[in-house]
Amino acid sequence: MEAYKAMLEANKKWVEKCLKDDPEFFTNLSKGQQPQVLWIGCSDSRVPANEITGTRPGEIFVHRNIANMVVHTDMNMLSVLDYAVNVLHVRHVIVCGHYGCGGVQAAMTSQQFGLIDNWLRNIKDVYRLHVDELDAIEDETARFDRLVELNVIEQVFDLIKTSIIQNAWKSRSEPFVHGWVYSLNTGLIKDLGVTFDSNSTLPHFYHMRHMPF
Repeated sequence: MEAYKAMLEANKKWVEKCLKDDPEFFTNLSKGQQPQVLWIGCSDSRVPANEITGTRPGEIFVHRNIANMVVHTDMNMLSVLDYAVNVLHVRHVIVCGHYGCGGVQAAMTSQQFGLIDNWLRNIKDVYRLHVDELDAIEDETARFDRLVELNVIEQVFDLIKTSIIQNAWKSRSEPFVHGWVYSLNTGLIKDLGVTFDSNSTLPHFYHMRHMPF
């Protein structure tokens, strides 16, 4: 209960600080949101989107799940993506993984964990796609880190395969879709250099167009 009460007290102090810096902070915040970024990140408590990017409330729209996955049957993720892209008109969608991700690490083993095994299978599929590269890495930590990176890259590709992103590109040439990895050891973000703003890099069979009626 002490930790629980401490959070409520910390909230009061945070409100006091915000009002001291800007007496109209909450009044303006309550009028609506216009974030430029959708963040798809890991649920890991050590990777808070606003804090590690130095952004304020209202500046990042956030979706988090175990191992920052973009699963095409996940209606939660798709609903967030659709709202962010088509209602909020975000300019950037960022998939951010992190080194030391427990979900990725679990997917590298044959151990059963329960219900989550069905979710981790998606990461195992990433391993299968890159098995030659990953199995050639002898150092386990280096292999783990590389799978974290490859997982982010594959989630970026899964994003740009969606009709939500492709239709937005056709109508307004946005959003830009990026892949990042955060280091728990240094606090720094690594841009993986996978940024897309059109489907020109996708194989033609992923391209979508409206059917004539």
